[in-house]
Amino acid sequence: MKKPIACVVAGAVALLVAACVHQPSAHLPGPNESPIEEKSVLAGEWEYEDGAVVTLQLDERGNGTYPYKDGRFETLRLNGHTWVGKWYQKENDREGGFRVVLSDDYTEGDGTWWYDRIGGDSAPAQKGGTFHLSKRTALTKLGETSPAP
Repeated sequence: MKKPIACVVAGAVALLVAACVHQPSAHLPGPNESPIEEKSVLAGEWEYEDGAVVTLQLDERGNGTYPYKDGRFETLRLNGHTWVGKWYQKENDREGGFRVVLSDDYTEGDGTWWYDRIGGDSAPAQKGGTFHLSKRTALTKLGETSPAP
């Protein structure tokens, strides 16, 4: 009878020692996570160029809206200079994804977009396309002001 108790006690001591020695690691973002501070570089007004120019307004998390077809952008992750997300257009019942490679200073980038759904079709054959983004800064907005009289 003494052997089973000794085994239980020895096992409990081993677990306690292992728990005391183990140092928990700091939480590192997973592949679908990105610190808010990193995504904040996306905040502001962007010009989306794909033939025509559409203005995007993004918040500190890289999410926002655009006027074309009651559109919405959602950032899934920003990993280094690669920005990945989803887009939704309520007015024409479409949604898809996008991937942008941003410049070193995060003020412009080239991307591709695709469809994930068109209406009830969740596997559309219709292709996406490419686009260019430019972040509007105070200097670019200055160029739009009227000259002094």
